Amino acid sequence: MTEVSGTMQMGPGAGAGPVPPLVVEHVAKSYELDGGRVVPVIGDLSLTLREGEIVSIVGPSGCGKTTLLNTLCGLLAPDAGRIRWHGREVAGQPQNVGYMLQKDLLLPWRTALGNTMLGLEIRGVPAAQAEDRCRAMLDQLGLHGFADHYPSTLSGGMRQRVALARTLVNEPEVLLLDEPFAALDFQSKLLIENDTVDLVRKGRRSLLLITHDIEEAVSLADRVIVLTKRPTQIKAVYDIALGDERRDVISVRQAPGFSDYVRSIWTDLDVVLQ
Repeated sequence: MTEVSGTMQMGPGAGAGPVPPLVVEHVAKSYELDGGRVVPVIGDLSLTLREGEIVSIVGPSGCGKTTLLNTLCGLLAPDAGRIRWHGREVAGQPQNVGYMLQKDLLLPWRTALGNTMLGLEIRGVPAAQAEDRCRAMLDQLGLHGFADHYPSTLSGGMRQRVALARTLVNEPEVLLLDEPFAALDFQSKLLIENDTVDLVRKGRRSLLLITHDIEEAVSLADRVIVLTKRPTQIKAVYDIALGDERRDVISVRQAPGFSDYVRSIWTDLDVVLQ
């Protein structure tokens, strides 16, 4: 097990080789409340997301995890620091980044297929081509035969699969996921986690995942970042070494050393909360 306390290391080969999809350098963010009171949310935070890498972020409730994702994808502007996508600072929202929230946000008047096609329609992809791509993606995510069903007729797990299909069909290079599986039952959660990891790793995509579930964080990720209370900084980083084949999250949960990672991260969080 590798643990790095304090600021996250930029990783081997920094400055050489492929440019990482995302580099965050000394980012800070505060909110101004009514009456002019300023509340610091993100302290001095730096991290790197490499090509084809899955990174999980865990931390206490209210520490600024969602604020961090909103800042990374351009919905909020940082107060300080730099965010570089593929080596460049981007004004506004970066391209080829998919952002998926805990709520599926499906449009109730559109079918599963119609919801999945929404982004492609906005981009002007021809209808027949968009439909073929979306049906194929729904099939990959276990929704064969449900393309013409409306959200009200789908289970929570199926709705979340539609939301995932809507995100992945646009072929983003980077995925930002904000507790997308938190509301699901355990069985549905494991199945969708497995599908997500499989599609991400096959496509050599990069994934940054926020979660409160430490077992989920360890089973999915190549690295787990532990945050402090706000103004949040990085408490520790764990390099997860549980074998080379990481597409089966159920097998990963049974691997030797899995429980050790979970206990160590729990210990770090317990120190943070005291």
